[in-house]
Amino acid sequence: MTKTIQDFRNYLLQLGYSKSSVYMLPECVKEFLEYHSTTTPEAVTQKHIESFYNWLQVRPHKRNEGGLSESYIYHHVYALKLFFSYLEETGQIKYNPISVMKFKRPKHNTREPLTKAEINRLFETAQTLKETAMLHLFYSCGLRRSEAVELNTKDIHFKSCLLYVREGKGHKRRAIPMTVKVSEELENYYLQERSDSQRKAKDTEAFILNRIGSRMRGDSYNRIIKEIVKTSGIARLCTLHHLRHSIATHLLENGLSLENVRDFLGHSYLEATQIYTKVSKYQLKSL
Repeated sequence: MTKTIQDFRNYLLQLGYSKSSVYMLPECVKEFLEYHSTTTPEAVTQKHIESFYNWLQVRPHKRNEGGLSESYIYHHVYALKLFFSYLEETGQIKYNPISVMKFKRPKHNTREPLTKAEINRLFETAQTLKETAMLHLFYSCGLRRSEAVELNTKDIHFKSCLLYVREGKGHKRRAIPMTVKVSEELENYYLQERSDSQRKAKDTEAFILNRIGSRMRGDSYNRIIKEIVKTSGIARLCTLHHLRHSIATHLLENGLSLENVRDFLGHSYLEATQIYTKVSKYQLKSL
């Protein structure tokens, strides 16, 4: 099984999937194969997939209380679709058992963007240069969490006010323009607080460092932003992705074209930007 999973992982890498997907999708497949440990992939039938799907409906969450979310369950379905397509393409199976099966798609909750006043409140609440820099990365620069984690000091050109994403989703690269104020506040963190942290740095390339001088992890970004939101008094949900969603909406409101917002976010298709960026019908008509 180990070789099968590794070969599938390499296949995803060749297709250009993100690092997180290259890790998580094979893990979902691995869970399926362990559930049907006595069945080889070529012997899998629709009944095997149905029984696994039904088991996921009642399987307890390993970290939190309760069961698995619809999106988490469908992520397993998506992984199995890719896996059996890969086996079919490489001639390892003659029949793809999941190809004609239908599953319930998860309902997507529309993210409500923060207002500009709420964004200002977050910046006013930030107590350190690092917290301000983090808000700029997710709001002012619209980075994904994985992009912020992988950001290095060499990727930010303060004088030219440009931030470079070397490897975004789907291995896409892009240059993000910054205002002078954003560039200056990122540089303030780099020259002051980061400089202090670098004395004990274990990762001298990472732009945002944690307290022990290592590259900031995604869950740490989540925790710090959550604390800023709580301190600001904003009662509604606000995650890292809400900040990215908010800047996209505000750019559209300010008259930036859908194509330019797509490039700013690093989307491959306009459809992704339209779904991702919810604005009023009036605002869409005015674009």
